[in-house]
Amino acid sequence: MYLMSNVRNNVLYVGVTNDLLRRVAEHQLGRQPGFTQRYHCTKLVYYEVGDSIVAAIEREKQLKNWRRAWKDDLVAAMNPSWEDLAPSIGLTPEVLAAIRRDPGGSPG
Repeated sequence: MYLMSNVRNNVLYVGVTNDLLRRVAEHQLGRQPGFTQRYHCTKLVYYEVGDSIVAAIEREKQLKNWRRAWKDDLVAAMNPSWEDLAPSIGLTPEVLAAIRRDPGGSPG
């Protein structure tokens, strides 16, 4: 489960994936039509890692029902400066460029 934001941190997107690196790259490259593309949600500001997709989907649903202030507090607890956490999961400019060149391939 993860949260993406835009540059001004005034929009939050809650999502779930089995490959966080790939999914964040897709957001940053604008390959996800819809909400995140429309509102330029390209910054990974929060994520949780687990072993169960069922639990991840439940957590996603839970957070989608939360008030914005609660989500803000959750992000601030892990990421007080709301910086882009993509580099901390291995999404470097080089990896992003490789994914851009080979959209069907893996980053590694």
